[in-house]
Amino acid sequence: MTNFIPIFPLGIVVYPGENLNLHIFEPRYKQLITECHAAKKPFGIPVVINNKVQDHGELVEVTELTKVYDNGEMDIKTQGLKVFRILEVIKEVPDKLYSGAIVNYPDNHEAGSRDVMKDILNNIRELHQLLKVTKDFKKGEDVINSYDVAHHIGLSLEQEYELLSLFHERQRQEYLRQHLAKVIPMLSGLEQLKEKIQLNGHFKNLGGFDL
Repeated sequence: MTNFIPIFPLGIVVYPGENLNLHIFEPRYKQLITECHAAKKPFGIPVVINNKVQDHGELVEVTELTKVYDNGEMDIKTQGLKVFRILEVIKEVPDKLYSGAIVNYPDNHEAGSRDVMKDILNNIRELHQLLKVTKDFKKGEDVINSYDVAHHIGLSLEQEYELLSLFHERQRQEYLRQHLAKVIPMLSGLEQLKEKIQLNGHFKNLGGFDL
């Protein structure tokens, strides 16, 4: 399916099912949000990397208009719906301050491997333990997917976008698995280095080596 959507380009990646809170202050986007909320229509958040709008983004819907300020600024809650691909950017839309785009929606195969996902979750727990952080994904292992955890494993913006551009869950799982396989040993080595530095200057209880 191909259609026109208003767009709100941002330097972030939004995934399907993700909840995103935004503060709207620019006149063009105040108009966009006001119209989309009133008409109950979604809008697109294309990803901006290095000041360039990328080909893919996320269609989102306004789930709550939390607060409208006296100057027209607003706080909103949104949720990601599905990934789109931009076919053409419409910079000037008649009678609108905002831009738009002609997009389509690539088929997204969401069936992955539950066993692989469990391994990924175990690796994420190990990563978070090394970083001394805690994270509750609020989903059971039987339903959690790659999108649910992608923001929480240290991917760069470019890597998050690469994941957004993969349309098979098994490809996304493999992408996460490979990233964690690189990051965890590196962090483990840093933790050991930290321990060695902290021990420096302390009395060491070391056994002698028999010649």
